[in-house]
Amino acid sequence: MEISAAGRLEVRITTADVGKRVSVRCLTEAGTTGGKFTDTVGVLTSWDAGVLVITRKSGESVRVDASSLVAGKVVPAAPARRRGPAAGYRELAQVASRAWRPVESARLGEWELRAAAGFTRRANSVLPLGEPGVPLDEALDAVRHWYGERGLPAYVQTATGAEGAQEMLCAELERRGWVREVSAELWIGALAPLADRAEAEGVVLSREADAAWLARYQRKGVSEVALKVLGAGPSVWFASVPGESGEAPAAIGRCVVDGRWAGFAAVEVDPARRRQGLATVVMAALARRALAEGASAAWLQVEEENAGARALYAGAGFAAHHAYHHYREPA
Repeated sequence: MEISAAGRLEVRITTADVGKRVSVRCLTEAGTTGGKFTDTVGVLTSWDAGVLVITRKSGESVRVDASSLVAGKVVPAAPARRRGPAAGYRELAQVASRAWRPVESARLGEWELRAAAGFTRRANSVLPLGEPGVPLDEALDAVRHWYGERGLPAYVQTATGAEGAQEMLCAELERRGWVREVSAELWIGALAPLADRAEAEGVVLSREADAAWLARYQRKGVSEVALKVLGAGPSVWFASVPGESGEAPAAIGRCVVDGRWAGFAAVEVDPARRRQGLATVVMAALARRALAEGASAAWLQVEEENAGARALYAGAGFAAHHAYHHYREPA
């Protein structure tokens, strides 16, 4: 926190700092010996009527009464990473989008409207990487109309917790009644250590998701639209570990190689074969393939409540880069 030359805590933020990343300390229990304090770090998304709203990296919005502030300062937009590849939010958002393409899309300024008959929110949401070219309310009306024509609910995908992310847009959507339905994180790591983690004997690589691979895929009733989404991307690979004769594979995975990046998805393991290292074996085989194509860094997406996957990826050297969220239009 900011400390003056006299050793006192100071509040060095004002309403002019809305949109910046700040760190504040506020008194939570007045009148107690020494007082009780809480610290909050995030983007200051509003300061109205004596109340600050700070959006944390997770996307959670925290309300702070200005009268309770005892210290505050503007802090760097994003902390420096001590390990792993360096990357900005915009680069990763574009790479992730190319790895999971919709079947149709349209442009609204720097926003991309994406649709794929409802197969996953990622392929059926707006990716806003800049300004829409019109006032926000007009842009959101256009978004709702475009998705309504396709019989789909309107979603906007946003991100928090990285330089260039969209905390301010999240706040504006929430003020308009849009509801955050799903949050997850995008993790990144070096590719070579993953490739070295396990032998890939018995892993079958293919350019297409065949019937056996789809039999293990967790999303049931895969349509032609879903197959188009799964098969689209700069350089797509599918991996399988064969199961018992005539059964679905013991494990599967998908990887998209795009320049220096390799993106992993759909890593699934037969529940009866879990804790045997099969997920690592699948990812290692795909990582070797990606290294051969010139990639050096890796990314993947993981839901916040998936403790098993988070432990697996952390052990493989991955770390969270930013959180992303899907906001659904008001009812």
